[in-house]
Amino acid sequence: MPKAFAPLRGEPLLLHALRGVLACGQVGHVVVVAPSTHLEAARALTGGDARVDVVAGGADRTASVAAGLAALGPDEDVVLVHDAARALTPVAVFERVAGAVRAGHPAVVPGLPVVDTVKVVDEHGVVTATPARELLRAIQTPQGFSREVLERAHASGLTATDDAALVEALGLPVLVVDGDPAALKVTTPGDVARAEALLQDGPYVGQ
Repeated sequence: MPKAFAPLRGEPLLLHALRGVLACGQVGHVVVVAPSTHLEAARALTGGDARVDVVAGGADRTASVAAGLAALGPDEDVVLVHDAARALTPVAVFERVAGAVRAGHPAVVPGLPVVDTVKVVDEHGVVTATPARELLRAIQTPQGFSREVLERAHASGLTATDDAALVEALGLPVLVVDGDPAALKVTTPGDVARAEALLQDGPYVGQ
């Protein structure tokens, strides 16, 4: 099944993610981008909330974000792009990102300091550089953008593993604000165990 529908303590990741997004007072419209095979399943998880629309995604992340952008209303000028796999992202992270975009930053991402030493290697696995750890951040979602900037980035025709990289390619600054350890990306069985630990006392909406 698509990862967003994988269960976490008996409920799909997408449902946990929606709880956090909708608890943010700065979010007025949510577009869930789902595989075409799971549109009805996604709609069922919205509980009929009028703030939520569900649309079909594309072949890759860039195409799916473009599909979400196309579903926005004409007056929606701040866009947050979130990954349902980061289902327990605290409300405070959404508020920090949205607030920084509204303050005038064209692109904003949450991040955590990197605690490990990171090496750059060549195609043979030989170390070519050791970046200064204090300059590195592990980036999370939601990533926030001025709508005009994000649409321009997608019109560039480039693809990337995250939308901030598309904005970087335009030569525009991307601000990093504080992320949160609870915004872990659920990918491995170990991630599931960590996420379930956060849910021991019931549905989790971080503060």
